[in-house]
Amino acid sequence: MNGPGSLLMPRHRRRSAAAGPTSADTPGSIAASPILDHRAPEIRTLVDRARRRAPGGDAPAALEAAYALIRDEVRPRYAMEELTPASRTLARGFGSCSQRLAALESAARRLGIATRARALLVDRSFWYARFPRARAFLPPEILLVWPEFEIAGEWRSAAELFGPIGCRGGGAFRNTGAETLFEAVGRCAVDWDGGDSHAPYGLSRFVRADLGRFTHRDDVFARFGQTLCGPSRALIDPVMRRIAA
Repeated sequence: MNGPGSLLMPRHRRRSAAAGPTSADTPGSIAASPILDHRAPEIRTLVDRARRRAPGGDAPAALEAAYALIRDEVRPRYAMEELTPASRTLARGFGSCSQRLAALESAARRLGIATRARALLVDRSFWYARFPRARAFLPPEILLVWPEFEIAGEWRSAAELFGPIGCRGGGAFRNTGAETLFEAVGRCAVDWDGGDSHAPYGLSRFVRADLGRFTHRDDVFARFGQTLCGPSRALIDPVMRRIAA
């Protein structure tokens, strides 16, 4: 039984859960989009500050500096609205992991680093530790959009931007407390793809389906919808935003 959480999901997402094989040949882009609105002044300011902080000023170093600025200045908040423009996330100073990753992806495109998006369906048990009292109300699967960045002619997932797969200090990533997936990117390169799924960084056991790679983050939501249907988001999102991650 999926429980009441399944009623919150868009119907077309449930029907299309197995669609879209992953393609390593999916092209990336540096173009702006409604979510990755890197022409907005907030993104321009972020990138300008990151360039000033980056040793040597090259694009990968500036991207790492942009990550640190987002991590330190955009407070983690739970949210279910995935179509929020990256500039708005920066302007209001808080956002979910997905919204902050979109801000990082937008900064990358502003820096001339191509990005693309991988769509994963992640089992709700991944969030049990963070929402222990709401397990029955979590949707059976949650759509996770995980960005990839083209650095020096190679595609790197968000988890591998600052080092190879594996934890680089501290313990395992547990999806509890102050460390969300966004913070983990800088310390523990999580692995969605296999290997030792019970290693401190192994998360493949939570992946229900790989829905493929898309040139734009926006394309994922156009194809599959968001995790929650519109009426559910309207009711739940304002409440979630009041909860500090």
